[in-house]
Amino acid sequence: MPKTFKREFRIRGGYAHIRKRSDDRYNESYEIRYRKNGYNISASGRTIEIAKANFLEKLKVAESQKAVLTAEQAKASNVVPSSFSAFAEYYFENFYKRKVSSGTYQRNLARYKKHIKPYFGETKLNKILPLTCQTFIDGFILCKKYKTATEIRSLLNGIFDMAKRHGLIKQNPLDIVLNVQYEKEHGKRLTKPEIEKLLSETAGTPFQKMFAVVLYTGLRPNEYKTARIDGNFIVSVNSKQKDRKVHYKKIPIAPQLKDYLNGVSSLHIYSTKSMTTRLKKILPNHKLYDLRTTFYSNCHECNIVEIAIKLFMGHSLGALGDSYTDLSDDFLIKEGQKFKF
Repeated sequence: MPKTFKREFRIRGGYAHIRKRSDDRYNESYEIRYRKNGYNISASGRTIEIAKANFLEKLKVAESQKAVLTAEQAKASNVVPSSFSAFAEYYFENFYKRKVSSGTYQRNLARYKKHIKPYFGETKLNKILPLTCQTFIDGFILCKKYKTATEIRSLLNGIFDMAKRHGLIKQNPLDIVLNVQYEKEHGKRLTKPEIEKLLSETAGTPFQKMFAVVLYTGLRPNEYKTARIDGNFIVSVNSKQKDRKVHYKKIPIAPQLKDYLNGVSSLHIYSTKSMTTRLKKILPNHKLYDLRTTFYSNCHECNIVEIAIKLFMGHSLGALGDSYTDLSDDFLIKEGQKFKF
């Protein structure tokens, strides 16, 4: 073989390998193979030039097919798509889905489809510039949608980071995109007169019981639908556990809450949308999450011990605490009896 014969040439971030072959009649031909980044291409020709031309034609066809692959097709054919939308859906289905709760997955998938997918579409991943991403995120900031901008940036970062790990891009364009800077709005506690107004103006309606349950348990809005009465406790799924297992939390029924649950054996809490609408009519300066803030603040003012408050709120106790803490029902009920204001 001539010393000047090149065994490989660079293509799409890798090297295509060239093999020189001879048959029994001493006829020579060349074969070029490329197996990387989801490609498996082989082409041959009697000369290197012909082999390269055939190879590049097959590469062009493979790229066009790869760009339009859906996540399902990519999974079936074991090929990683290189266009943004197809890869994003591939990432959501095969990776993101495994590390978050089903509720978080559904919310962020809907957020992706509403905001991100229409903007980037089927653009090739390696053609997306940091400035493109910065302009996209800045659009939400200009509209003062700071929380949405933060969530969008987080989702994009996950998609691009996974694309980098797959060898589809060399750098994550989000690495040099400015972080969203804004002052996070914290919950605003209801005053005692506001609590009395909320409960008195909903008297005689199912809303009174619903608002009372939330005020005296601190449930997150996405935990309402799983809430139930279990003896001396209100029990619900803890929506903030991240190990994909179902964890429950239980909050003792406080003395003031018992008055609203006389004769009640099961809870029927309306949708958060209907509760928010009713809350806004009575207390227009408050949001539903403020009821949780109110519960947390009142727990501290009633001198309930910190570990019990964390369990009531559904907060983590830390790796060691979550592994070894198992407080008795009697202890939790005793702490719950302090909740009087």
